[in-house]
Amino acid sequence: MREGAESTLKRFWKTVGIDIRNDGIAVTLDKRALKTPSGNTLLLPKEKRLAATAIANEWENQEIFLKQHALPMTSITARAIDALRDEVTREQVQATLLNYLDTDTICFHHDDPPPLVELQQKHWEPLLEWVRAAYGVEVKVFNSVLLHSQPGQTRKVLDNVVAQMDPWEMAAMERATYVTKSFLIALALVKRHLSVEQAALAAQVEVESQIQRWGEVEDTHDVDFYDVRRQLGSSACLVTNMI
Repeated sequence: MREGAESTLKRFWKTVGIDIRNDGIAVTLDKRALKTPSGNTLLLPKEKRLAATAIANEWENQEIFLKQHALPMTSITARAIDALRDEVTREQVQATLLNYLDTDTICFHHDDPPPLVELQQKHWEPLLEWVRAAYGVEVKVFNSVLLHSQPGQTRKVLDNVVAQMDPWEMAAMERATYVTKSFLIALALVKRHLSVEQAALAAQVEVESQIQRWGEVEDTHDVDFYDVRRQLGSSACLVTNMI
């Protein structure tokens, strides 16, 4: 069955399984392998057992109606299979992701209020130092959002890092970048420098500062809290290999 076609369907399967094959691992509904929206078998390498288990768990937890937001592992895996093995698509995604570098959340710092400054120093400064040391690049920090860009050599080096990613890593990088609005947080997550929780905290520095100052908005901040971690968790899970 195609995962992209089930938004209005009720649960029609009784059992969810994991089928270990010679060429990889498939997740099955009533012993039939899941398909991607493009009709490909949703087949993972054998070292992606954790991702396969998470996908199976998503489908097992669908109770009556299928809920797209509750299938983050399925959708990110399908994205890797359907799109990110194609060189043209990879180049387009690579260029889009690199554009986030010039507007990266963690490169734009405020000097007020004090709680925000403290959170920037706690969550952003160590990450910036890691990127500089790990890749030997200059990463500039700005105090305004007006027409700034990172050095050309920095863009070149980090562009090459993304170019070397396999489809699983690129799918994880893509989702994490879109969720956090930060190329650098996403890179640190994909490269296992940050945990999901650390990446989420870095991505939500400004929100946390607002909560500390004004309090939490019910049904807004708490929903965002869990959604960011669910999406980043799917990225981290996809790049986890188990030998």
